[in-house]
Amino acid sequence: MNNYLLSIQYDGTNYNGWQYQSNARTIQEEIEKSIEKILRKQIKIIGSGRTDTGVHALDQKANFRIEEILNIYEFKYSLNSILPKDIAIKDISLVSEGFHARFDAKKRTYIYLISDKKSPFYFNYSYFYPVNPDINYLNNLSKKIIGERDFSSFCKKKDDLENKICKVYDAYWIKKQEITIFKIIANRYLRGMVRAIVGTLLNAEKHKLSDEEVEIIIKKQNREFAGENVPAKGLFLYKVEY
Repeated sequence: MNNYLLSIQYDGTNYNGWQYQSNARTIQEEIEKSIEKILRKQIKIIGSGRTDTGVHALDQKANFRIEEILNIYEFKYSLNSILPKDIAIKDISLVSEGFHARFDAKKRTYIYLISDKKSPFYFNYSYFYPVNPDINYLNNLSKKIIGERDFSSFCKKKDDLENKICKVYDAYWIKKQEITIFKIIANRYLRGMVRAIVGTLLNAEKHKLSDEEVEIIIKKQNREFAGENVPAKGLFLYKVEY
């Protein structure tokens, strides 16, 4: 059995997230339908992780297995010609038969974009936040996010996942002219986790909460104590590492 790894970019604006849903349009469904048109058989792709409604990806990973050997160049060209304009295949490679895009992933990196200037070119891809936040202050608060912790305070209430422990390797902010970027690297994420962290840290910076107060929010393990989620449109799956 041949196992192919896809590197995918997409604009999530018009989709209900990555994972297939019977009553909504998703990225996974669009890619599977396009592959089936080319190969004339039903194909199931395995993503490295879910992205929620409206979230984008610069380098999502997914794999699928088939008996045939593909001409990778021709298959990539054909797939990109069929896919909607807001989904693109960056690369395709042959990997070991046992490779699993989700379970073999070691680190996943997300970035969140915030613009402090109104611009039609940033509208779909950043959160308009007309404030100039203190980056040093935010970076000090973000140190409390780093480590292996229970992140229940930043998880959607409806998520019934039992294990809510994630290991965050790094989390920091940088400023590029009118764009503020939050970057986080972790082994896994809970539903809505990054957006809740960004919202909480922005609120903490706004009200000049101490890093000890952020620590208390984390230790409460209760979503009601954290800040509101920032909009999905500023969030990008940036990189998946194996």
